[in-house]
Amino acid sequence: MLQKLLEARDRLLVNPRFTRFASGVPVLRWIARRRARAVFDLVAGFVYSQVLRSCVELKIFALVSARRLTVAELAAEVKLPVDACERLVTAAIALRLLERRAGGIVGLGSLGAPLVANEGLQNLVLHHAALYSDLDDPVALLRGERTNTKMRAYWPYASVDHPDQLHGDQSSEYSALMSSTQSLIVDEVLAAYSFRDHTCLMDVGGGEGAFLRGVGARCPLLQLRLFDLPPVVARAQEQFAANGFSDRAKVIGGDFFNDPLPPNAEAGADIVSLVRVLHDHDDARVSHLLRSVATALPTGGTLLVAEPLAEIPGAETVGGAYFGFYFLAMGRGEARSFTRLSQLISSAGFSDIRLLPTRIPLQTSVIIAKKS
Repeated sequence: MLQKLLEARDRLLVNPRFTRFASGVPVLRWIARRRARAVFDLVAGFVYSQVLRSCVELKIFALVSARRLTVAELAAEVKLPVDACERLVTAAIALRLLERRAGGIVGLGSLGAPLVANEGLQNLVLHHAALYSDLDDPVALLRGERTNTKMRAYWPYASVDHPDQLHGDQSSEYSALMSSTQSLIVDEVLAAYSFRDHTCLMDVGGGEGAFLRGVGARCPLLQLRLFDLPPVVARAQEQFAANGFSDRAKVIGGDFFNDPLPPNAEAGADIVSLVRVLHDHDDARVSHLLRSVATALPTGGTLLVAEPLAEIPGAETVGGAYFGFYFLAMGRGEARSFTRLSQLISSAGFSDIRLLPTRIPLQTSVIIAKKS
């Protein structure tokens, strides 16, 4: 019955006569206009993203937040012709990234203001240049006709069997991006979960240690362990030393698909975190990694997973659309629903699996589980 109702709705919505009728009825007109705008936003979305990219690349948000500038003054700062700068400012105002103020001053808009202090988000916007290039022929990407993508080059571990053999230069760029975008993840995790009952946290795939440093700064008694590729942990060690964590942070170099994780007797970890790690890999690799984590933890030890999930109410576009094509260009990975990820976690030897509420699930969800 539901299927027949949906098919009847579809026939109605594609009927030009109904569309004309709906646009003339006051109650239906509002719905029709809203739907028309949503459709156009999908059509024009690529242009919107390029407006944002231009503002970030030219550092416009930082400039207008620091000084009162007219369009002409802003144009001189970013070295654009005045008419071109006016065009960009007008576009950014339409997207609520900027706004006009008294005296012709250009100010921050409601969506531009959060970008000023968020270096990680700005770096992500600039990083998308590689993704835009890979998506210039999405059908070829879907058909598997394009395998030498910029995203695969950017994330080299996604296309090699032994990522531990990558040299430092091959991991530096993506490690820096991950590090710069970790601050928001730390805030979300700490708002959702307390580490006060734990003595030692091991972050697997933890990059340059930004997540551990963020948690460690809030939890001064917590011992910290980081496991990642050898060239990555070398930079993490430097960061720990530079930020005063050398006395309680240790790094372990290895490939978590080819090397065992250090057991509790060696590392002392009673909680292991996987932050934006699982969605990079297929089910077989995820299962392997989760079993390794279970082996490393003592009975009753805690697994913490933090990453965006699919099918989260209010964040469906992120899991279903954005990450779907991001991982397609990357060549590996997918966003999973809580139900599906729970099955993988349970099969690896964990129980009491819970999805914790986070303030902004669009950014990340937090799952915890106990080793059975």
